[in-house]
Amino acid sequence: MNLATVLSSVELGVIYAIMALGVFLSFRTLNMPDLTVDGSFVLGAAFSAVLCTAGRPLAGIALALIAGALAGCITALLHTKLEIQPILAGILTMLALYSINLKVMGGRANIPLLNRDSLFSLPEGLPGAEYAALLISFALLLAVLFLLYLFLKTRLGLVLRATGDNEQMVRALGVSTDMTKVIGLALANALVALSGALIAQYQSFADVGMGIGMVIIGLASVIIGEAVFGTASLLRRLIAVVLGAILYRLVIALALELGMPPTDLKLISAVIVCLALAMPALKKRYHSLKIRAAGAANKGVSL
Repeated sequence: MNLATVLSSVELGVIYAIMALGVFLSFRTLNMPDLTVDGSFVLGAAFSAVLCTAGRPLAGIALALIAGALAGCITALLHTKLEIQPILAGILTMLALYSINLKVMGGRANIPLLNRDSLFSLPEGLPGAEYAALLISFALLLAVLFLLYLFLKTRLGLVLRATGDNEQMVRALGVSTDMTKVIGLALANALVALSGALIAQYQSFADVGMGIGMVIIGLASVIIGEAVFGTASLLRRLIAVVLGAILYRLVIALALELGMPPTDLKLISAVIVCLALAMPALKKRYHSLKIRAAGAANKGVSL
């Protein structure tokens, strides 16, 4: 891979890492598979694109955060107040968001942002402007990572983490797990929408179908990061998710460089997630076979 391809992959990886942190909050911290991600990602992109066309890219980022948080609240309320299973609640919200996203985009399936001001075009004309996208996205990622780490260390953050580990115990302590889930999913989808808003401004377009498979990309980033970089502490887990997102984008770029058709990328993502999820079971089987082989060898020696 040439330097331009690597740089572009890292830029995308850094932006997608924000989305992966949102998936980490719901999938790992709250232990809830949240399929709202596919819709809230586009929701953030839609608000970002619409406000970019109005010449207000920063307002688009802010509004995307709020909209994503509201989407997460809806999923959480469907689950906690109407007692709908988390997966079904996410699917229902994602389905509703498809129509909402089209309404936000004025009925258009695609909004081009060519020759429009964006967050990444602000430093144009300044020294090192060619690295503006990487520096801006990296600065935002560091801010998100730092604030998320501080939040998860607070009392509310500890309750949120405990809810995912043992919900019954948290309820026994008199804490409302319903409110915890609302806060957790709101924050998770706010991060996902922020990532969508940044992607829209980075790629100079928003498309109503750009969120398909985002939950898989987020899961792949989380699982790859944990498998490769470890989970010894909270900070290490968060950094592992970020590095997993960047590594995932580099793997995808390498696959394209080797001649893989772009239409097969979703298939590659699904295979990567399957392998990563199956890794504990595969390790267990390998360990079992190793023990049996050693036992058979010892038996043969004794004979």
